[in-house]
Amino acid sequence: MAQSDCIFCKILAGEIPAIKVFEDERVLAFMDINPINEGHTLVIPRRHAPTIFDIEIEDLNAIMAAAKRLAQAIKLSLDPPGLNLVQSNGRVASQIIDHFHLHLVPRWPEDKLAAAMNWKLQPGDMDQIKAAAEKIKARL
Repeated sequence: MAQSDCIFCKILAGEIPAIKVFEDERVLAFMDINPINEGHTLVIPRRHAPTIFDIEIEDLNAIMAAAKRLAQAIKLSLDPPGLNLVQSNGRVASQIIDHFHLHLVPRWPEDKLAAAMNWKLQPGDMDQIKAAAEKIKARL
């Protein structure tokens, strides 16, 4: 179900233009108009779902299948040595638009994103890690 105030739902409805690169019955992929790097592509479900907590599994599967296909096309056409898949949920995770979306971000050694996308590895407290794992497993 579309949300009247959702920019991605408006793109899906044709109310806002987009540079589309792929679409099928479940998914639309289009170029990000605020690209991090050349080839920055967004993949969204046609059915409105704000976050990963809300999306139907069939739509999520379709997005990932489309992402694989698009990643191959990005690799063959632009030849980046790397590619990030970025998906955020909630404001604290930097989600700006409340419609599930997956960013495909081609990466090059000289891009300015390296410092922002990488974090330093620091050993964690193994007891805390095990406790979190047990809490997660109990909810599966």
